[in-house]
Amino acid sequence: MPTIGIDVSLAQVMDLMVDAVCVVDPAGRFLFVSASGERIFGYRPEEMLGRPMLELVHPDDRQRTLRAVDELVAGHLQPHFYNRYLRKDGRAVDIMWSARWSEAGQVRVAVARDVTALKHAERRQAAMLALAEAAYAAVDVRALLQQVHQIVRGLLPASGFGVALHDAASGRPRFAYASGLPAAEGPMPAARTLSADVIQSGQPLHYTAQDRSARPGPPPGDLAADALDWLGVPLHGQAGVIGALSVQRRAGDAGYDERDIELLQFVSTQVAAAIERRQSEARLRHLAEYDMLTGLPNRALLDERLRAGLARVRQAGSRFAVLYLDLDGFKQVNDTLGHAVGDQLLQEVAIRLCASVRISDTVGRMGGDEFMVLLHDVGEAPQALQTAEKIRAALAQPFALAGQAVQVAASIGIALVPSHGDEIGLLLRQADAAMYRAKRDGGNRLCVAEARADRGAMDAAP
Repeated sequence: MPTIGIDVSLAQVMDLMVDAVCVVDPAGRFLFVSASGERIFGYRPEEMLGRPMLELVHPDDRQRTLRAVDELVAGHLQPHFYNRYLRKDGRAVDIMWSARWSEAGQVRVAVARDVTALKHAERRQAAMLALAEAAYAAVDVRALLQQVHQIVRGLLPASGFGVALHDAASGRPRFAYASGLPAAEGPMPAARTLSADVIQSGQPLHYTAQDRSARPGPPPGDLAADALDWLGVPLHGQAGVIGALSVQRRAGDAGYDERDIELLQFVSTQVAAAIERRQSEARLRHLAEYDMLTGLPNRALLDERLRAGLARVRQAGSRFAVLYLDLDGFKQVNDTLGHAVGDQLLQEVAIRLCASVRISDTVGRMGGDEFMVLLHDVGEAPQALQTAEKIRAALAQPFALAGQAVQVAASIGIALVPSHGDEIGLLLRQADAAMYRAKRDGGNRLCVAEARADRGAMDAAP
């Protein structure tokens, strides 16, 4: 069979390869790098000669790389070892190595293949799954954003990470989550400025100290003083831009590029959908637990708070009081001034009730013109009576409604735990009966529930 002559040296063959051939001495220094090394690592081969290999390995992968070297020198082949190197321009590149140790030559011989595009696609797929899991597993928006932060850190350089939501009331961004954005009070001004610009424009924005062309006009001082890159992308919701996701690169990392912007936009799409879903769930929970007119807890949530209070009594021996309140003269307001004024009166009553108790207490609306107040951790009956009298006096003051002074009063029934009951149904019946006695006696007064005929274990305290 005729042979074909090839007049090409071994070095020329290696230089023509797409992959890079590297030879490293026992001290870990490059002895040889083929021409493709410049395309992969960004350094000319002569710039790499004599340099310690570990200097070019990504800091997060160095320990794992050293363990692989030990195995290689011990005689174990490494046909598919992956790690990341830092190119001359600072960007990370994913490398798949095929390497072996030459005992005779006392060198490591390895072939490096750039698999950055493949790893990028794998990380994006993994991020999509992780984001989906986080969106359904997180208990609230902040927990979700903490998980998103960890996912983003694995995808691109991000020493700083923040998610700001548009506050319709103030017109300014409000940070729902911020990490690594140092400032005396909240995220640093540059992050707030970037987020506001992203929300207003609805477009990704990339700010650097060297190039501010993305922002019209001279950059404000807070951005000009910041030498690091800032990248922000909008959170597009169903009704428009609901916020912005921003990252800040670490000192020494390569600047952000179009690939990073594309990746962050992908993340922001998932985050926006998850936030809207959580907000929708929160609205549904609010509708299920709060009165639509007054914004106070409704009967369902009051029952839950009652159960929690009873549990604390059983566990810690604490006390609390149930105040059942009915407005005197409310029907007359509705009949003479109309239901709109009646509704406004109920809202004003809710405000005065909340102002008359501690922040740790619970004020709720049972329905109609009936309200309930749970006084947690009250010491003795006089403390509950003092608060009830404060409520009665506050509601006895005129309300300015429909251009006139509207006068109502309150009949308040008081049941003490454990003296008057140790379960929800009994407590409510006791407080309700006391309230009706107060109303029968002329209204605008307090009435304490009657003592129980049977005193259980919970009533042992005097």
